[in-house]
Amino acid sequence: MRSLDLAQSIGPELIDLRRRLHQRPELGLDLPLTQRAVLDALDGLDLEVTTGRGLSSVVAVLRGSGGAAHDGDRDDGPRPVVLLRGDMDALPVTEDLDLDYVSQHEGLMHACGHDLHVAALVGAARILHAQREQLAGDVVFMFQPGEEGPGGAKPMIEEGLLDAAGRRVEAAYALHVYSSEHPLGTWFGRPGPLMAAADEVRVRVVGEGGHGSQPFRAKDPIPVACEMVLALQTMVTRAFDVFDPVVVTVGKFVGGTKDNIIPDDAVFEATVRSLSEEARGEASRRIEALVTQVAQAHGLVAEVTHVPGYPVTFNDETEFAFALDTITDLFGADRFATMPNPEMGSEDFSFVGQLVPSAYVNLSACPAADHASAPDNHSPRAEFDDSVVPDAAALLAELALRRLSFPVRASD
Repeated sequence: MRSLDLAQSIGPELIDLRRRLHQRPELGLDLPLTQRAVLDALDGLDLEVTTGRGLSSVVAVLRGSGGAAHDGDRDDGPRPVVLLRGDMDALPVTEDLDLDYVSQHEGLMHACGHDLHVAALVGAARILHAQREQLAGDVVFMFQPGEEGPGGAKPMIEEGLLDAAGRRVEAAYALHVYSSEHPLGTWFGRPGPLMAAADEVRVRVVGEGGHGSQPFRAKDPIPVACEMVLALQTMVTRAFDVFDPVVVTVGKFVGGTKDNIIPDDAVFEATVRSLSEEARGEASRRIEALVTQVAQAHGLVAEVTHVPGYPVTFNDETEFAFALDTITDLFGADRFATMPNPEMGSEDFSFVGQLVPSAYVNLSACPAADHASAPDNHSPRAEFDDSVVPDAAALLAELALRRLSFPVRASD
C-alpha cells in the first residue's frame, strides 16, 4: 500500500526529527522551539499554515484534489474534512536514560512520547501531500501544545481549529504511544469510553489554632481533614456503581508548621476520575456534601473548590470500527489487542471528541522484551522505540485518505 511505502521511505527523516525534538523538550502552551521545528518540517508542502494566537500551536490544512472538482463541494454535497492530531509538549521529569539523543533541557523530558506523535503527524502530512490527487476532501493537521496541562485542545478549538478548512471537521483521529504494557508494534484500544474525565477538588478545612498541649482550647483542622480523606475512600466504594467507577486520590495534604502548634487550617487536594458525565457530576456533589458535613460535625468550616479538567475521552463506535478495520488491513489482525476496560488516565483530545465523532488508538513503542515490567509513560526511564513512527504516520495518513474517499455512515 502506498501510504506504508511512503512512510518507510521517509522513516529515517521522521526518526531524526523525533530525536531532535526529544533533545529539546518544552512544557505547557509555550513551545517556541517545537513550533519552529514543526514549521520547518512542513516547509515546502502545499499547506495553509496558521499558528496560534495565545499558544504555540500549528494548524495546517491540506486541500485534496481528488473526487469532485476542487471547488469546496462534491457531487452529493460539501467535500468532507477530517482532522489528525499530534500533541507536542513534554513533562517536568529528569531523564534517566543512556541515549545518544537524551534531553538537553535540564529537568524536562519527553516522557510520554509526544515527540513521536509530532514526527508521525509530520509524516502523515508528507504522505498525504504526495497523494493529494486522491484526497476527496481536506485534512486539518492539529499540532497541539499543553496536553499535559493546562490543556491546549480547548483554546485551539476556541481559535477556530474545527473550521480551519472553511467547513466543519466531520471526523477526527489521534494516537498515543506507550513505553510498556504491550509488545512492540501492537495497536490497542476500545470503542466507547477510553479514558476518564479528570477533575480536581481543593479543600481548605478552617479551624482555630492553638497550643498542641491544649487541643480543647483550639479547633484542630488536621484530624478533621484526615477524617475527610478516609471518608472519601469509603464514599467511592459505597456510593458509586463498580461498573461506572470513580477514583478519588488525595495527592497533596498540607497543614501545620511545628509539632506543638495547632494550625488555623489544613488543605488537601485530590484528583477525581470518572467515566461518565453522570458519575462525574454526582462525585462533585457528594464530595462537597461530605467534607462540608464532616467539618460541621466538628464545629469547623470546609471551603471547597472544584476545578473542572478534561472530560471523558470517548471513541465513537462507528469511527472506531473504521479505524480498527484500517489497522487490521494495514498491519494484520494480530497487531491489534482490544482493551477490556477503559483506563483512568485522561486526555484533552476529549474536547475534540465532544464536538466531532472521533477515534483514538494506542500503539506500543516498548523496546523491552518484558513489556509488562517496562517503565511506564511519565517515568524518567520511559523509553520509546521510534521504529514505530513510520507505522504511526502511515495509519494517520490512511485514516484520512480512506475516510475522505469512503465516508463512514452513521449506524441506524
